[in-house]
Amino acid sequence: MASLSDRFNINAQLEHLQAKYVGTGHPDINRFEWNVNIKRDTYASLVGHYSLTAYHAIAENESIGRIKYNFMQNMLLPCGLPPEKEEEA
Repeated sequence: MASLSDRFNINAQLEHLQAKYVGTGHPDINRFEWNVNIKRDTYASLVGHYSLTAYHAIAENESIGRIKYNFMQNMLLPCGLPPEKEEEA
């Protein structure tokens, strides 16, 4: 059975990771922000790994430079404009 100190330690480690790495989220993150983080991480990985970029270039019959440019452009607004926030009464 987990003791109170173990639970506190796990929460402290999680908070440390969330502060260190932006993409890990936090308790108040909404669905849109979570999806944006996932898509940006995916595009960054595709641009960073040459073989994946080359695969997409062959599949789309485009140059590698054009594919990288398109991926970088898609990172700006990967999920479109953010939804309007509801006002609290």
